[in-house]
Amino acid sequence: MLCGRWGRGRRRPEESAAPARDVVPLALPPSPGGVAQRPTSRGLKKMGLTEDEDVLAMLRGSRLCKIRSRTWQKERLYRLQEDGLSVWFQRRFPRAPSRHIFFVQHIEAVRQGHQSEGLRRFGAAFPPARCLTIAFRGQRKNLDLVARSAEEAQRWVRGLDKLRARLEAMSQHELLDHWIHSYLRRADSNQDSKMSFKEVKGLLRMVNVDMNDMYAYRLFKECDRSNDERLEGAEIEEFVRLLLKRPELEEIFCRFSGEDLVLSAPELREFLEAQGEAGATLACARRLIQTYELHETAKHHELMTLDGFMMYLLSPEGAALDPTHATVFQDMGQPLAHYFISSSHNTYLTDSQIGGLSSTEAYIRAFAQGCRCVELDCWEGPGGEPVIYHGHTLTSKILFRDVIQAVRDHAFTLSPYPVILSLENHCGLEQQSVMARHLRTILGDMLVTETLGSQDPKELPSPEQLKGRVLVKGRRLPAKLAEDGCSLSDREEQEEEQGAPTETRSQAGQVAPELSALAVYCCATRLRALQPSPGLARPCQVSSLSERKARKLLREAGNSFVRHNTHQLTRVYPLGLRMNSANYSPQEMWNAGCQLVALNFQTPGYEMDLNTGRFLVNGRCGYVLKPRCLRQPNSAFDPGCPGPPSTTLTVQVGGGLSCSETHWS
Repeated sequence: MLCGRWGRGRRRPEESAAPARDVVPLALPPSPGGVAQRPTSRGLKKMGLTEDEDVLAMLRGSRLCKIRSRTWQKERLYRLQEDGLSVWFQRRFPRAPSRHIFFVQHIEAVRQGHQSEGLRRFGAAFPPARCLTIAFRGQRKNLDLVARSAEEAQRWVRGLDKLRARLEAMSQHELLDHWIHSYLRRADSNQDSKMSFKEVKGLLRMVNVDMNDMYAYRLFKECDRSNDERLEGAEIEEFVRLLLKRPELEEIFCRFSGEDLVLSAPELREFLEAQGEAGATLACARRLIQTYELHETAKHHELMTLDGFMMYLLSPEGAALDPTHATVFQDMGQPLAHYFISSSHNTYLTDSQIGGLSSTEAYIRAFAQGCRCVELDCWEGPGGEPVIYHGHTLTSKILFRDVIQAVRDHAFTLSPYPVILSLENHCGLEQQSVMARHLRTILGDMLVTETLGSQDPKELPSPEQLKGRVLVKGRRLPAKLAEDGCSLSDREEQEEEQGAPTETRSQAGQVAPELSALAVYCCATRLRALQPSPGLARPCQVSSLSERKARKLLREAGNSFVRHNTHQLTRVYPLGLRMNSANYSPQEMWNAGCQLVALNFQTPGYEMDLNTGRFLVNGRCGYVLKPRCLRQPNSAFDPGCPGPPSTTLTVQVGGGLSCSETHWS
């Protein structure tokens, strides 16, 4: 933990002596099979899992078959480490021991059965009960495994889920301790529980600390009490404390604590008030001290040391996001058009628009990020089965039915609110009928197939009314044409996308009655003109606009566009010229009240950061209530006209911890 300055400078009159330091050992656990004595499972004790049968089985290890393709299927040993934080696995060609480990904290989900694209394609010979998939956060590929028995597979699924749940329930103090241990283990390349200077430099690179080698070596030698060019035990702990020392936080702390270098409850309240917490009370300050202070003597005297101050700032209560907004707190009973809805463009792609990989995992990852509107680019496939890919490019193809199965299994794991399937339909009538059949049979009662009986036809239903339901956005035949599946002249707007051959465009102008019937509340309609009054338009009509067309409407008819978006859904998508899957700024589209501002979720950057921030509130459910001026039918707001003077918010970043580098930074 960070070193405080308790005991330095003037003491308070009631203070007798400096409290003993709560020392947290940071020595590295040895590698499996190493010469050092295995430590007691301190991490598992903290988690309360030392007697858990599933965890004990994982500690003993299992021989699991790793599946990569039809021909690459290798059995490897997998074993949970004593720290409960990492899993060691065997490699045929040995590398540095730290490369034989993955961390529980990096796992996004553990799924049993043929629940990944890889296992569906290459694991059909194995019973689903013996199969499991470990999905990781970020760009790391899934780990598809087959156990020797269904019971063994279930133990790994249950055990990893328990470990992940315990990690999520850890206090800030425990999380920081866990963070330190995980990086120390990775940096210890030969797993001898000691740190050479070379390994220390590797640790600095991992945590993105840009430190001069001479200064780093001086810190290293300062901690090397044994003078053997190795750090171990307490020496490692001291080095980590020096590494994590935060002068910028000490400066803030000292500004409010004065010479005694501890915060009393009134001083902590003063700090809170200075941060804009107008409702801060002495009772609130005392509660924070009892919650985050690490020293019992300080707690007893209602004082906060620098260590406790650090724990508070790194906790959810110290975050910029209001903790009450981490759960659903907004009114979810208003029409769908009154919400910003997290939306993805070309969801199936994992990379570029030209030759990238298409994958069902991209849909699963989008749902895990809170996405509520995904795109399915549907084309004619072999064997009568529609496929999804970026048409007329080298992107790979995936089956339409596999994507619908992924929707069924994963759409509501993070959020219970409705999911919209935006169909880009390039199929003929026969395969459109197949699409409709898959939607009905796979999704079952989840699929909205008719209007809600109690719903006002002049308004869209609310997210609350549609909990757990799937909506289809697609073209809808007029009633008189629905019997024969005739050509539909009012096609969804496709401007500035890649052009399709003439025969494909002609084919896309038709829609099968079976598929048309599923477009209940999201009927794709070309936006020819903005209606002067909301009462003249049908709320179930959805317009899709390119970013260029949306900007033009913003400039030329900003207020009319805002009023249009108070009662109808508008989807905005990136220009087709963005072949590298780059994104546009979503903010200008949100300013006009556009609900479905679709971005390439596979492309990190400023634009996706804006999107993540927008949907971080309201429990990350994917729906955020629009401001009042964007919900009123007669709103006078015009995003393109000068309004009240803009306010500039300046944020000073005092420092960061565990900040990952990205390829776009």
